Amino acid sequence: MNTEMGEINYRSCMQNRELSWLKFNQRVLEEANCADSPLLERLHFVSIFTTNLDEFFMVRVGSLIDYMQYSSDYYDNKTGMTAAEQLAKIYHACAPLYALRDEAYERLCGQLSVAGLTCLRMADLKKTELREAEEYFSREIWPVLSPQIIDPSHPFPHLANKSLNVAVSLKQGSEAVFGIIPIPAAAGRLFFLRGEELRYVLIEDMVAYFADRIFDKFKVLDRSVISVTRNADMDMDAGLFDEDVDYRQHMKKILKRRMRLSPVRLEYQGDFGEEAVKFLRQTLGLEKAQVFRSRAPLDLTYCYTLDTKITSGMKKQLLLQSYVPQPSKMVEPGKSILSQADRRDILLSYPYESMRPLLNLLHEAATDPEVISIKITLYRIAHQSVLAEHLIEAAENGKEVSVLMELRARFDEANNIEWAQRLEEAGCQVIYGMDGYKVHSKICLITRRTSGGIRYLTQIGTGNYNEKTAKLYTDLALLTANQQIGEDAAAFFRNLSLSNLEGEYHDLWVAPANFKQSLLRYIDEEIEKAKAGKEARILVKCNSFTDKELIERVIDASMAGVKIRMVIRGICCLTPQIPGMTDNIQIISIVGRFLEHSRIYAFGVGEETKVFIASGDMMTRNTERRVEVACPVYDPAIKERLLAMMDVMLRDNVKAREQFADGRYILRTPLNAPPVNAQEYFMQEALKPAPETHKEPPRKRDAPARHRITEYLRDYFGRHSR
Repeated sequence: MNTEMGEINYRSCMQNRELSWLKFNQRVLEEANCADSPLLERLHFVSIFTTNLDEFFMVRVGSLIDYMQYSSDYYDNKTGMTAAEQLAKIYHACAPLYALRDEAYERLCGQLSVAGLTCLRMADLKKTELREAEEYFSREIWPVLSPQIIDPSHPFPHLANKSLNVAVSLKQGSEAVFGIIPIPAAAGRLFFLRGEELRYVLIEDMVAYFADRIFDKFKVLDRSVISVTRNADMDMDAGLFDEDVDYRQHMKKILKRRMRLSPVRLEYQGDFGEEAVKFLRQTLGLEKAQVFRSRAPLDLTYCYTLDTKITSGMKKQLLLQSYVPQPSKMVEPGKSILSQADRRDILLSYPYESMRPLLNLLHEAATDPEVISIKITLYRIAHQSVLAEHLIEAAENGKEVSVLMELRARFDEANNIEWAQRLEEAGCQVIYGMDGYKVHSKICLITRRTSGGIRYLTQIGTGNYNEKTAKLYTDLALLTANQQIGEDAAAFFRNLSLSNLEGEYHDLWVAPANFKQSLLRYIDEEIEKAKAGKEARILVKCNSFTDKELIERVIDASMAGVKIRMVIRGICCLTPQIPGMTDNIQIISIVGRFLEHSRIYAFGVGEETKVFIASGDMMTRNTERRVEVACPVYDPAIKERLLAMMDVMLRDNVKAREQFADGRYILRTPLNAPPVNAQEYFMQEALKPAPETHKEPPRKRDAPARHRITEYLRDYFGRHSR
């Protein structure tokens, strides 16, 4: 785009995707320091930060290393950095994050010990406790260990991705050798000492302590717990769509390969000799910058085991009170959900509201004689999936059940393979995604034959059909009997069964056909309004924002005077509040009790506002390389409810961090305003009982928009909706 001042320097308003993600993970870690949260909940955030970083190295760092080795002409289209330059900045940015993680972990361990839950090092044990630990080691751990010496007869073993191992520097006479002790999964992670107080030792620390006994012919010079992270960014499509390929068997082979791919990171805990670290680094083929020292344990998932070990009294002190998703006030209890959804649109808001109405809908459809078929896309489903069982029930009842199962949902492949096999055996037609495109959409179509002809009922969501994550992630699910949307959904499934990615749709946005094009068109409409002197607005809630073309168009909108408000939880490659360019853009990130996962796109002001919910983010992978679906919201009450939810989130001053022109995210604080914690607000409102009768309150048209929609939201949660 050219202006009177010359060409716009869009790049000055953009950030690198990977460095933006590291900032997001730092926001996750900051929750571990939140004094208002119980101690074990704060420890959970340290664990989440750690597992997030693990996956980042496996996938994002792994892909950059591949680019550096095999695509020398690759560069980041937003910052111009090469793969090598990005890797250097990533390694440099990670070192202080390890230090922050260590500080948070040690601080929490000290506070938890005061609260009665103590993590001990073997060196801290008293003599009687040491005997107790040694007895346990001899009985439970020693029999399952497989220690190995590294010498010409015993080559360095393969260390599985993210497995824990004790590395030992040894000496026998004048000969220095190296030893490895893999920590077996069967050994567990924790040993609790006897006594009334809850005190425990990590198994890897126990194994390291008894290294002298394990290598009794040697003198132990040094020891450390180590872990190797391997490149998991594999080409899942390679060979998948060849003729005569068994898709499930192909994916099983891929999963086995993942554990043996090249190392991308070495972590070691505590102090380890420089020569020992150098030996490991050279053996694994890693640079110095790829080696990270940690004082905290390298795998912190054990903290969830602590939740089950503490007493009921300690749970009240150390954990948040469990939240049970509430019945939706849009659903009349005891009545057919199939009939209710046929009469009016219904919106479910997870995890504040239960997923049960959707499960009941599929159960009813499985047994309703009018239902001809059920078609659904599945990306990540629960290991014990009631939803999948209802699909099986429908197939066994003679319904036509078509399931588009995405086998390439990263790190959920094994579970999807198992369910695909069960669904096929039950008589469901199972399709395995699209060549080169992951099917990430969340759409279900129920077709019925009625006296008035064929009728469609469509469900479109922002999150997976997963009963477990529906209690942990904020997501939206729309049930609608709008027949035009139903016809679009029918065309969607028909097109995918024919591998047609270029279908035409009337109401739905479908990537890669028209998802990005629709976003651009609605942004352009707001730009034209602003240029004509009219009020123009864009509201966005999504997980990440990386698509360069969309970023540039949003910058254009800001420069034209469009007011843009964004809630972007994770990666954001757009920098707001740069004078003259993005000063009409406000961006916040909310990190809290639940994972913010819903996607909402809104354009315009007042009653003319157009609102959509979607499965896809404003990322190039979603807009161009995945199959996504967005759906318009036509029901006025639901539309107003979604705008009210956006208003509350944008006013969050407890968990929201606002991004500024220098790229920093600063935690908002309620200094001159009442505290607003959006997630807590939605929980409390959902818990309020609905009155026995429904009365539509008069709308205060003269009230300011912010107060009007907030009043509506409060009213919604206090009554039955139509």
